[in-house]
This record gives sequence, C-alpha cells and structure tokens, in this order.
Amino acid sequence: MSSAAREVYRAVAALDRSVDFDPRLRELVKIRVSQINGCAYCTDMHARDAREAGEDERRIWALTNWRKTPFFGERERGALALAEAMTPLPGGVPDDVYAEAARHFTEDELGNLIGAIIAITAWNIIGVGTAEQPELEIEATAA
Repeated sequence: MSSAAREVYRAVAALDRSVDFDPRLRELVKIRVSQINGCAYCTDMHARDAREAGEDERRIWALTNWRKTPFFGERERGALALAEAMTPLPGGVPDDVYAEAARHFTEDELGNLIGAIIAITAWNIIGVGTAEQPELEIEATAA
C-alpha cells in the first residue's frame, strides 16, 4: 500500500498521527481492535509497541479476556468496550456502552479514542487486505 497507493497510505498515517491519546491505553485499544479484525501484523506490532511503552505483559496477554480479569480499571474497560462495540461496525454502538465510555473520558479524549479506533481499523483493513504478516524473529525449534 505504501507504494501502490501512496496518498491513501499517507492519509491513513496522518489520521493515526493526529490522535492525541494516552499512549499505553491507545496501544491496548489498537491490539484489541486488531485481534477482533484478525490482523496478525497489527496485533504483533502494537503488542511490541505496548511493551516498549511500559505495558505489562500479562495485561497484553489478557486483552482477549479483559472482562474476566482484574487487570483493567474502569477507564480502560470503558475504552475497550467502546472499541469492541465499534469493531467491526455492528450497525450502531449501544447507548449504554457509549455512555459508560463517555463517563470516563472528556469530550476531547472521547473524540481521540474514537479516532484511534478508526485509525487502527483502517490499518487492519490494509494489513488483512494485503496479507501482511509479522516479521519472523522467532525461530521454530525441532521437537
């Protein structure tokens, strides 16, 4: 995409850069949306980015079951619930999910959270649509 549709790629990158949001929570949202969208490339990249930002390994691993773990606070739960409700587009976000997220974020923060969800969804569509794969840094071992 970066060479085949350079301007589209730049526009998505600019959208992503425009999001001004808590970096660690932003990475958690990106991981969760990427998991739902089945984008291995983005899941891998943002798990690494989250670790570099100081995120705890257990919380990254627990994202698929965030509702059932004690690892996430109310603010994070609100963000993750909104991310899941918006991914993939379900025909509308339930009022209670939106209200819960809005309870924990200012209007600007909520706008940026929604921007982060939109940006990672666009990247996921690119990653899945072009069959991007994570770089293989781990060698398989013989049994």
